Amino acid sequence: MLDLILRNCSLADGRRGLDIGILDGRIAALEPSLAARAHEEVDAAGQLVTPPFVDAHFHMDATLSYGLPRVNRSGTLLEGIALWGELKPRLTQETLVARAMTYCDWAVAQGLLAIRSHVDVCDPRLLAVEALLHVKAQVQPYLDLQLVAFPQDGVLRCPGSLEHLTRALDLGVEVVGGIPHFERTQAEGAESVRILCELAAERGLPVDMHCDESDDPFSRHIETLAYHAQRLGLQGRVAASHLTSMHSMDNNYVSKLLPLIAEAGVAAIANPLINITLQGRHDGYPRRRGMTRVPELLAAGVSVAFGHDCVMDPWYALGSGDMLEVAAMGLHVAQMTSQAGMAACFAAVTETPARILGLEGYGLAPGCRADLVLLQARDPVEAIRLRATRRLVLRAGRVVASAPPAASRLHIPGRPECVNFQWEMREDVE
Repeated sequence: MLDLILRNCSLADGRRGLDIGILDGRIAALEPSLAARAHEEVDAAGQLVTPPFVDAHFHMDATLSYGLPRVNRSGTLLEGIALWGELKPRLTQETLVARAMTYCDWAVAQGLLAIRSHVDVCDPRLLAVEALLHVKAQVQPYLDLQLVAFPQDGVLRCPGSLEHLTRALDLGVEVVGGIPHFERTQAEGAESVRILCELAAERGLPVDMHCDESDDPFSRHIETLAYHAQRLGLQGRVAASHLTSMHSMDNNYVSKLLPLIAEAGVAAIANPLINITLQGRHDGYPRRRGMTRVPELLAAGVSVAFGHDCVMDPWYALGSGDMLEVAAMGLHVAQMTSQAGMAACFAAVTETPARILGLEGYGLAPGCRADLVLLQARDPVEAIRLRATRRLVLRAGRVVASAPPAASRLHIPGRPECVNFQWEMREDVE
């Protein structure tokens, strides 16, 4: 006797008509016409069932603080950093926890059940670190929250930051972060990469650095990060976030750089909504898009994930935790409009970031955790196109969020009463 069976499911790989049997929080069976009984059955009606969405790059300590202490008028990265610097001394643990918990509620409702959040460690009080460690423990039953020790003001540029970062790791933060392009010089940026990678190697921790988040084609700290990842044997444990300078780099240099990143086993995390918003602010026309070279990185064999990065904070006024919105922006900006390209964008908010975060039991196979999302769409492309409604969100086989099907009613004589915007491609037949 199973706990739950989802009948007639479609999967992202194109398989259809499958039943998913769940027992004790895990997938017990995945097959057509499953001959078993369960305490509960749900008819998926041919709609898409996927493992949950995963956000590989976020800033939960800043989320929902938009307008504090005032709005970012220039819309630039640097004004956002300055505003966050003004806000930090006014933060309290209570407000940090309250905003983060609200965002986690939004995330679960959107089927987003795993988030890697960078947390600023440049405040000697480590207020945000303690707040997010508390939130991590609170949400653990229904959301995986992974924390990165992030020296927002530069680990060398800001006095005491290396000590604060080390203390954050001692408190339980799991990933070593950095921001080499914000150090005072290129040389200090390169030195910060060396120091932080060696610290991670010493402690056996992953690395995730904000890297070359700039329009400057000569911001090339990714080369240094790839070098130290290979030198220290950190392959598969290092991620480079943003990499927006690559959008402006010379093609000859990039042709050398891409194989270096792949050989070093460094993953890339683009943040389409924020990269397209913050970058190119000093350009006239034509104006650069700012997002890194996603198709080229994928073609070189580099794992590429997408992150939301910001929601209603000093850098970005919008957002709701919807990773399908992130995938849609990535698809458009990178011109990944082939069927394979659109599937890769869906993978960039599901299976690829799950692999980068090292999530245990993620996937759709017997033995995997029964963390699942039933979408009102028949395939990943339709899910992105419609920003599909999350009909059910399951954590360990238990429903943690649900929504009625989205539909509009027409009041036009002779036309269908209900419109749900789904359309099946088919060849016309004479």
